[in-house]
Amino acid sequence: MSTSVGVIFGGRSVEHEVSIITARQLMENIDKNKYKVVPIYISKQGDWYTGWELLRAETYRNLAKLPPYLTKVCLIPYPAKDNLIGVERGGLFKKSWNEHLDLVIPAVHGSHGEDGTLQGLLELADVPYVGSGVLGSALGMDKISMKAVLKEAGLPIVDYLWFTRSQWETEPETVMTSIESRLGYPVFVKPSDLGSSIGVKKVARRDDLAFALDVAGTYTRRLLVEKAVEDCIEINCSLLGDESDCQPSVCEQPITWQEFLTYEDKYLRGGSKQGMAGTKRQIPAPISEALTKQIQQMAVSAFKTLACRGVARVDFLVPTKTGRPFINEINTIPGSFSFYLWEAQGLKFPQMIDKLIELALKSHQIKQQTTFSMAGNLIQPGFKLGGKG
Repeated sequence: MSTSVGVIFGGRSVEHEVSIITARQLMENIDKNKYKVVPIYISKQGDWYTGWELLRAETYRNLAKLPPYLTKVCLIPYPAKDNLIGVERGGLFKKSWNEHLDLVIPAVHGSHGEDGTLQGLLELADVPYVGSGVLGSALGMDKISMKAVLKEAGLPIVDYLWFTRSQWETEPETVMTSIESRLGYPVFVKPSDLGSSIGVKKVARRDDLAFALDVAGTYTRRLLVEKAVEDCIEINCSLLGDESDCQPSVCEQPITWQEFLTYEDKYLRGGSKQGMAGTKRQIPAPISEALTKQIQQMAVSAFKTLACRGVARVDFLVPTKTGRPFINEINTIPGSFSFYLWEAQGLKFPQMIDKLIELALKSHQIKQQTTFSMAGNLIQPGFKLGGKG
């Protein structure tokens, strides 16, 4: 019997459409002789659906009007034989439909999927899943926390400040003065917990800074401001593995028409069906062998420091003047799963998916060796709250 693999995508995220592209690429390349694919689409409203129609591109042409014959489902948040069950529109369980998922591949980018929330649900359900766990996903999604951990580990990052949205709304003058005195101009303003360059602005004067902070504040509660690295190139490196064995991919240099890759650069210029695979890039990156090895080693260190597993992509900024790279960020569910970087060194996408599933099953097996409860009952006759009994 083939392994039942649920592919979860979509979600309540501004990266919703990007997630659909990534999931469809994966579902088209997974070995159907080994795995039974169960597509699970999360609408922008947060409803979960499954059905064979989700394998067809035509289904997503009008996201506001999904096919009426899709089955509305939910994942049970506790260990169960039939862990994916149908639900009526009114919320009652539909006893006539259920499915057992042997494993899940999260393909949700951004909020409510790449940030540890979906991973937490899968942990409660005790279902093996591909990719980083709750901690690694949360750290990878929140750029402020990520930078704090990388800095503590001694890895090079760009100088930065961060503020809450409420700070910006109540003390705008203090916030802008802090930025100008500490970082100067130009700077990048970013939402702390989004990807795909959404809400990212480069600014060189106070008026633009205020506008950029307003924009970022519409997407998140925590605002990141980084000193801009002038005259630099971007180099990306993917990782595949876990804490015991992590391998770096070849490096790539994305080609952009601006000073940084926008959402349009990443997902639209190469065609809306290609996702990150459609972005123009040079593979391998036209950099020295010494710099390539340095970036690969730093990428592995970042991957392990942030408790990642599965596949990830670390993005670097390399000033042309000094040649000393800075870690910009890590993506724990990279667009298109970065399959194009692995194909560049001989690992085809179907083989990569096999490896990801192997890593997920290994991680779940290791988890089973962990003690989560103690034998016996602490609460016995005579037990007193706040005392030793």
